[in-house]
Amino acid sequence: MADFTALLEVGGPVAAIGGGAAYARAKHPGLYWSTVGLPISTVRLLSSYTSTMDACGLTVQPPRWRALAIKATTRREVRPVPPRRGLIRPTSTGLRIRLRLAPGQEPADIAASAERLRHAWGVHAVYVRDIKPGVVELRLVGFDVLRKVRMPRRTADDFLWLPVALREDATAFVRDYRTVPHELLLGATLSGKSMYLRNLLTQLAAQPVVLVGIDCKRGVELAPFAARLSALATDPEQAAELLPVLVKEMEDRYDLIKARQGIAPGTPDEEITSDIWGLPEGERPTPIVLFIDEVAELFLIATRKEEERRDEMVTQLIRLAQLGRAAGIYLEVCGQRFGAELGKGATMLRAQLTGRVCHRVNDEASAKMALGDIAPEAAYAACAIAAERPGLAVAGDTSGGWSRIRTPYLSLADAAATCRATAHLAPDVPALTPFRPYVPPVPVKAPGPVTTPRPVTE
Repeated sequence: MADFTALLEVGGPVAAIGGGAAYARAKHPGLYWSTVGLPISTVRLLSSYTSTMDACGLTVQPPRWRALAIKATTRREVRPVPPRRGLIRPTSTGLRIRLRLAPGQEPADIAASAERLRHAWGVHAVYVRDIKPGVVELRLVGFDVLRKVRMPRRTADDFLWLPVALREDATAFVRDYRTVPHELLLGATLSGKSMYLRNLLTQLAAQPVVLVGIDCKRGVELAPFAARLSALATDPEQAAELLPVLVKEMEDRYDLIKARQGIAPGTPDEEITSDIWGLPEGERPTPIVLFIDEVAELFLIATRKEEERRDEMVTQLIRLAQLGRAAGIYLEVCGQRFGAELGKGATMLRAQLTGRVCHRVNDEASAKMALGDIAPEAAYAACAIAAERPGLAVAGDTSGGWSRIRTPYLSLADAAATCRATAHLAPDVPALTPFRPYVPPVPVKAPGPVTTPRPVTE
């Protein structure tokens, strides 16, 4: 009996601690990493750093003077040396450590061994970032940060600079319109494309930006945000009327830039290299962000008359994509399907869309259309997205870089409430007034009676 009691006294707390750690690892991975994973991974890294680097082929022979000094002083065997390690900096999601590369090494050598380092040090992933010549940073991620998205607390807040998603290396994915003016956003039904659009639109709603929408699904995607939109077209016929107005607005802004810089009025638009950001703040037009949902609906035709309308709309879209950046007009082109078979102009339009975000799609051709021209491996990664993880996407740009991202959850009711609360920030653009959507007033409940009514008695 005494032995059983002693076993309970020792085994009970051990079982409770083990069970609590297992529960935290499954349900609260951030807490588990901070309390258990971080100390264990740090000890593994410090104790096995040299041997791990040697096993990964990341060690080099020391300089000749150092080899001679070792032989002269200690007579020990001269062994290859790993990259010099800096201080270990823990974070809420992993570790960061800087390495000074040995002579003859390059960052690609470290990146090629990232998977081996991940297993050796017991972390979820290892990412390599080039800091400066001869110095790289290893970002060790302790758990799957995309399973339950929590955006970093410290993110820069700037105009047209919006952190809308989380990267797989625990950094924020930023939609920077000044750097990447136009973007192509693809995703099948229930893939999370609408969630990305909500986060982007609600963050833009808090800034003095003109928001324009073309939603060919009769407005079911963008109508909840009508309070903040300056213009909304809900079918191809309305879009055919709205796009020429935006093109005319772009031309007027070019004329403004010409007048300010003293350029001759007959100068072609393509020869102007400046933009609205060079104008004084008092004369600078307000930026315009155009959201196009279900872009394929603008390409589909059934009659010859619709073909003429389609050609005009596609031409105007391409003009906005080619020349809109300098005039402060930016495009967010969204759809479930995008391919060359949509018709004339589809490939030309895609070439002007620098940013690419591809959620789960129903066919490989759409993933290749979005990402295949910038990074073929990114297209394969997009095709591997599971339906059980909505919001997961592959983001890239025409520079060739890409990464997996996931958008935090934002309910439609909260997004619509944000747009209603920021409706007063919508700039007044007279040319877009005819396209301003109708916003029904919010019903107000009448206050109840001050006193409880009583029946009249005789």
